[in-house]
Amino acid sequence: MAGMASIRNIVILTGAGVSAESGIDTFRDGGGLWERHRVEDVATPEAFARDPELVLRFYDMRREAIQTRQPNAAHAALARLDAAWPGELLIVTQNVDDLHERAGANRVLHMHGEHLNAWCTACDARSPWRGPLIARPACPECGERALRPDIVWFGEMPYRMDEIFAALREADLFVSIGTSGAVYPAAGFVRNARDLGARTLELNLEPSQGTLWFDEARHGPATELVPAWVEEMLAG
Repeated sequence: MAGMASIRNIVILTGAGVSAESGIDTFRDGGGLWERHRVEDVATPEAFARDPELVLRFYDMRREAIQTRQPNAAHAALARLDAAWPGELLIVTQNVDDLHERAGANRVLHMHGEHLNAWCTACDARSPWRGPLIARPACPECGERALRPDIVWFGEMPYRMDEIFAALREADLFVSIGTSGAVYPAAGFVRNARDLGARTLELNLEPSQGTLWFDEARHGPATELVPAWVEEMLAG
C-alpha cells in the first residue's frame, strides 16, 4: 500500500471473519450455535442472572469447540508480522478464541475477553480454564463458587480500552480485518485512527458498514488477503 515507508507503528483490529475459516461460528452464521440462541438469552448480564444454567451450558459448548479448531493462514500471517515487525504493533481482537496466540502471535489484546479464562465475581480473579463451568466449580484463587465466562457481554465495558486508545494515538497504520463494522466501540476505531492522522486499511470478506471510512479496502477471504498484505509489509 502507498506510503509504506513512513509506517512504523501498526494497530490491527481483528474480528470474527479471521476465525470463521477455522470453523468458529460467528453471530451471523447459519446453522451455528448463535442461530439457535438469541443474544438476549445467552450474552447479557441479565441473561446470566435469569438463567445461569443456559448461559453456562452455551459457553461450555463454545469453550469445548474452540479447543478442536486450528489457526488458519490469516492467523499465521499475522503471527509472522508480529514476530518480524520492528516498530510497535498491537493486534486488538474482538475474538474470544486463542487462535492468534496458538499461531504464535504475542502482541495480542483481547478486548472482549477469552473463552479459556474464567472470571470469579467474588474475588475478581481471572484463571485459565479449559473445562466446563456448568457444575459451578470453585474458584482456584478464593474457593468461592462464583465463576462465570470471562467474556464481555452486551451492555458490559470492553477490556483495556485505555491501552487501545493509547496505541491508536501512536499508530501510523490502522488495519481492520474480518469485522462487520457494526459493533461499538470497535467500529469507531477507524475514525479515531483517521482523526489522529493514521492511514487506514480494511481487509474483509465483503464491504463492512464502515468501509467508506477507510483509505483503502480489499475484499475477499481472510486466508488470502491477510498473507498477501503481510508479504507486502515485510517486503517493503
